[in-house]
This record gives sequence, C-alpha cells and structure tokens, in this order.
Amino acid sequence: MKKKSFAIIGDPIAHSLSPVLHNYWFNKYNIAADYSLLNISEKDIASVATKIRNKELSGVNVTLPYKQKIIPFLDQLINDAKSTNSVNTIFLDDSNTLVGENTDVFGLQAAYLKEITDVKNKKALIIGAGGVSPSVIFALQKSKIKNIAIINRTYDKSIFLKKKFNFLNILEWDSLKQEISKFDIIINATSLGLKNGNDFEFNFDNVKDNLIYIDTIYNPMETKTLKFLKENKIKTFNGLDMFIYQGQKSFYLWNKINPEIDDQLIDLLISKLK
Repeated sequence: MKKKSFAIIGDPIAHSLSPVLHNYWFNKYNIAADYSLLNISEKDIASVATKIRNKELSGVNVTLPYKQKIIPFLDQLINDAKSTNSVNTIFLDDSNTLVGENTDVFGLQAAYLKEITDVKNKKALIIGAGGVSPSVIFALQKSKIKNIAIINRTYDKSIFLKKKFNFLNILEWDSLKQEISKFDIIINATSLGLKNGNDFEFNFDNVKDNLIYIDTIYNPMETKTLKFLKENKIKTFNGLDMFIYQGQKSFYLWNKINPEIDDQLIDLLISKLK
C-alpha cells in the first residue's frame, strides 16, 4: 500500500512540532504515512491545493501567514472555518471536494476555556489580529464571553475583523500597556515571543492579580511575558495544549481515528522544546 503524505504549510515553519505530533500518532496506530514541513511562498499555495486534489498529498495543516490566503483555492469551508473565515486543516472528501476546516477553535476551547470558571462573565483581550485571531474570537464567543476587545499594531486589521465580529471592541496599540490592567483574560495571538523573534517591549506588571494569560505560542514553552507573569503568581497557559488538541482534531479528520494524548507524547514534545 502506498504511503500517505501529510504536511504543514507556512512561512516561517521551522519552529513547528506538527511533524513530531502526527508522526508519533501514525506510528502508534500503524498508519503508513509521514508528515513533513513545507516552507512555501504565497505563489506556491495553488500547487499545494493541486497536490491534494491529485492525491499526492493526503492532507495539510496551514499556519501563518496562509490561514486566509488558502481559502480561494478550496471548494468548501465547513463548520468553524466557515464561521471564522480561517483554515488550518485541509482534506479531500469522498466526493473529491477540497474542504477547509478550522481545528484551532476546538483547540483553544478544549485546552483552556473549559478550565475557566464563570468564563462567560470574564472580560477578554486578544492581542493581535493575524491568522489565529478569528479562531480565538470565535472560541471566546462560543464560550459565551460577551466582553471581547482586540488590539493590534495595524489598526485596519482590527477593523477588518470587526466587520465579521461586530461585537468586538477595538483598542489602539499605543494604549496596550495601560489597557492590560482592565482584563480578566488576555490572549497573545501575535508572534511576539516566538523563538528567535521579537517580543513585547514592556513587562505586564500592572495586570489584575486574578488574570488568566494564554499564549498561543508553544515554542519556546515560556515566552518572556509568560515567564514574567508566572514568576508573579499569575495563572498562565502556553500554547502547547492548544497545539495538541487542534492536531488531535486534524488527525481525526484525516484518519477517522481520535488519537490518544498520552504522557509519552507530551514528554516527547516537551523534550523537543528544551
């Protein structure tokens, strides 16, 4: 039987642990498949879509900056992808329709939001209006949070998101340092803090004592901001659990197996982040 090929597309992509995650599960469930990194430029998106149609690729994950840019090359968006206009998982269905789905929403809810008590009465701030932000907004909305604000370096990107999610409050980037004191949940949906990248230019030293800080970044496991907050006894979550849960749902969509998240897998992922 021919080995199936899966991949993740994005730029940059070297930090991604998706191959480690999926290849672990392929091995565990004796599936003849492999998963690799595909660092592509925007002009290559069409050829990736063609490869899935031709069954050279059995499915792909999508990361920054292509979660929206991939959409014109797909036949159909389903479920959370439809609601967010953001895609991170692609597959060919039984009728050869090229389908885009979003498993980031599930990842965020399963990893963090279900853990928060009285979540619907919390005031949430999303930092960043990029590829993962629509998923974060929709996950908060699904969790019945009504007071949601967004702040982004480029104001126009926030305006664009407000067209889809009209309940959003938009804040000015210059006010970030002051605004963080007003929120119960802060989610970093930017790449600030990513391995070998830029970080926030100030410490989050004026936040609420009962703040919950969620970083969508998992590499490194502790960004500078997360580490600072943790040392100051603030409840923090890094992006690893969200990454694992979104991957679990992608794996199910492709293989119709709901893979187990076991200790061996978590240890393996953490070892790659040290």
